Amino acid sequence: MVGAVTSRAPAAIARQAPGREIASHDPATGAQVWRGPVADIEETVLRARRAWPAWAAQPLSTRMELLRRFANELRKDAEKLATMIAREIGKPLWEARAEVDGVVAKVEISIRAYAERTSQRRLDSALQGVMAVRHKPHGVLLVLSPFNYPAHLASAHIVPALIAGNAVIFKPSERAPGSGELLARCFHRAGVSAAVLQFAPGGPQEGAAFVGHECVDGVLFTGSAANGIAINRRLAARPDKLCALEMGGNNALVAWDTPKLTDAAAIVVQSAFASAGQRCTAARRLIVRDTLYDALMAEVKGLADRLICGGAFDDPAPFMGPVIDNAVADGLTESFLYLLSHGGRAIKHLVRGDDSRPFLCPGIIDVTAIRQRPDVELFGPVLQVIRVSDFDEAIAEANATRYGLAASLVGGTPQEYNRFWANVRAGIVNWNRPTTGPSHAAPVGGVGLSGNHRPSGTYAADYCAYPVASGEMDQPRAAIGVGLR
Repeated sequence: MVGAVTSRAPAAIARQAPGREIASHDPATGAQVWRGPVADIEETVLRARRAWPAWAAQPLSTRMELLRRFANELRKDAEKLATMIAREIGKPLWEARAEVDGVVAKVEISIRAYAERTSQRRLDSALQGVMAVRHKPHGVLLVLSPFNYPAHLASAHIVPALIAGNAVIFKPSERAPGSGELLARCFHRAGVSAAVLQFAPGGPQEGAAFVGHECVDGVLFTGSAANGIAINRRLAARPDKLCALEMGGNNALVAWDTPKLTDAAAIVVQSAFASAGQRCTAARRLIVRDTLYDALMAEVKGLADRLICGGAFDDPAPFMGPVIDNAVADGLTESFLYLLSHGGRAIKHLVRGDDSRPFLCPGIIDVTAIRQRPDVELFGPVLQVIRVSDFDEAIAEANATRYGLAASLVGGTPQEYNRFWANVRAGIVNWNRPTTGPSHAAPVGGVGLSGNHRPSGTYAADYCAYPVASGEMDQPRAAIGVGLR
């Protein structure tokens, strides 16, 4: 038997009140995009547990084929899903289309990764029989996905979890339930049953209830460090439950000696302001050599001044859209003012053209003079600049954070990059590349407050199934050679 079905969860977890709904809104206009009822916690979990044994018993080749069908269904609905993402999140349509393309590509990457990292192995011995290593699914896994990449980051957990034979409860961000629903429908049309992959919309209350449910075997989370820490605390007394956390970062980009200032400036702007700075890998801090400072910052500011910030469907297409809502825009504005009032010097002011909408033109601020810089993830288009005089100081500044997701060196020599790679504390370390856009054909994760040593990408196969070692002989053969009368 693959897993037991429990009839009910602890009494503290109640069914949702009938009629309770959530809604998403277009951040650019405030218009309602999606509305629907929240998931019934008990019904959702019990359906998943009942469906899991049959799904886990399917041949691996069958599960892989159904996931390939999902990719085909996604291709059919690509424009519809991209439009929904653009409306719910506000990201430019071109970027939403690229996100959907990334989900399609993720399927084959995950299939290859599962074959490479969880392949069956046999070690033969004439006298000891066979030692076999195979893998089993955990059971029912909860996927909690963020708003900024509602299809890509959700599928980064869902696809490898389904391949491994788990049933999945998918609770998207309450800010992007419409995108989550369209994604789930593609799975269902491909032949993955609505019981094996359950779309479970809801807010923080539903998320907490699912995390604490006795019949959920693991949580796959992508989001803020604060929420990830809360999940980790909730599961601290449950080592039997899988907990894979992908969290944010106060990421550093170090700019060193280079004659290619235009290219370096483009890397800085891409790292800091793509997706309106709403990427976990976005550069929050630019650490620049003092002799390079004036020339590079002139290039960076000049390029940032040219960026178009607008609605998802504007023509010409914008580089970046709004942040997710007015509360976030207010918080970022207050943070920029805090840095200014504590010794920061504005290189480019953070500008909000309309207080009723969350559009922010990028802000750049020199914080070198601030003695105790806040170690926080400002999830938006704010770049803090720090001047340093030598390379060891640059590495020390890059590591002056509790986070450890992404870091990048722009410029420098191969020897300096080797020093940077060896000494900087991050799960993603790049050279002459942006901090953003990690390849999901490689591991994606960080250290410190950026994760709990369970990287996603190709390494998601590691936490979606657990290894089982088996000593096997076709006939019993044993003897006791010592200690007998």
